[in-house]
Amino acid sequence: MNDAPAPTRCWTTRAQEKARRLKLIAPWMNGVVLDTNRIVDALSVLIITGDRVALEDNKKQADFLSRAFAKLDPQRVHDVHLLISSISRPEHLALFEQGIARKVDFAFAGPQSLRVAQLLEDGLLEIGAIYTYIELYARMFIDLTPQVALVCAVQADRHDNLYTGANTEDTPTIVEATAFRHGIVVAQVNEIVDELPRVDIPASWIDVVVQADKPFAVEPLFTRDPRHIGELQILMAMMTIRGIYDRYGVTTLNHGIGFDTAAIELLLPTYGEKLGLKGKICTHWALNPHPTLIPAIESGWVESVHCFGSEVGMENYISARPDVFFTGHGGSLCSNRVFCQLAGQYGVDLFIGSTLQMDADANSTWATIRAAAGIRAKRS
Repeated sequence: MNDAPAPTRCWTTRAQEKARRLKLIAPWMNGVVLDTNRIVDALSVLIITGDRVALEDNKKQADFLSRAFAKLDPQRVHDVHLLISSISRPEHLALFEQGIARKVDFAFAGPQSLRVAQLLEDGLLEIGAIYTYIELYARMFIDLTPQVALVCAVQADRHDNLYTGANTEDTPTIVEATAFRHGIVVAQVNEIVDELPRVDIPASWIDVVVQADKPFAVEPLFTRDPRHIGELQILMAMMTIRGIYDRYGVTTLNHGIGFDTAAIELLLPTYGEKLGLKGKICTHWALNPHPTLIPAIESGWVESVHCFGSEVGMENYISARPDVFFTGHGGSLCSNRVFCQLAGQYGVDLFIGSTLQMDADANSTWATIRAAAGIRAKRS
């Protein structure tokens, strides 16, 4: 009979592996601040083959880190599983063309949808699943927890706290899912300062701060210019206001991005006013701060707007309208995408948007044979 004691299980393997990797970059660090010129070297040892890597990209894009990621040696780092809400930059797909990444779970790929479909056909890319944003974030807390997260912020202070600015977006969710499962969080920042306007991410959640070579990219909305709204959009907007919003008393709503919905926003103070609907419809919104919503705000239609993200050039306007937008000290918007997605799914009367395909049961998808654009929805 063998009376030898069973081997004791080690319960700290994730923390030990994290410490091992961070020790490798210690010579290039000043506290948690990494020498900007060593970013490729650092990612080469922080990311290993087969890792799940969460890369922040939506309106706010961790482009300094994504460019460095694409420079890794695929002989050394390959078969990475990429978790990304929006595939929008060329280097995102360069990761697959070069063999650095193999599998992707994502929500949207509008600008790169054709390349995604082509790489899929060529066998260079494998899709785990196409999610809604909420589904993707939720999986990060269950079985798709990242080993490494690459995120961006406006500023870090001398204590290594982060200020994400108006476009908070995905950062808190990605960071929390990674940090509290002993993953490594790397944050690019535009600058390092003595004091932040507010603390959005505490220093204890961050492992590496690196000052980027330029401010992170922010994708402007394509619906900014109302000149592109045509007669068809105007007709559909009038039909929607009269036939749906008025008929069903829609006061709380989630407006998808597009010229169709932009036309509705612009018509509220004119057509909607003539119908006597002010105060009866469209009072509380889950919506990015669209410039096309300004006339409705200024004419008193809008009581509140909670935002998925900010919008280029709207910062001063948002700051001057704190009764409408969710702003903090100093008037800066805090736009948490997860909270706004939850509000836009469960706290509203109506969601309106566009899709590429829809079946007879009202299931829809943005993924077609020729283009894997992203988000799909089920009829509820």
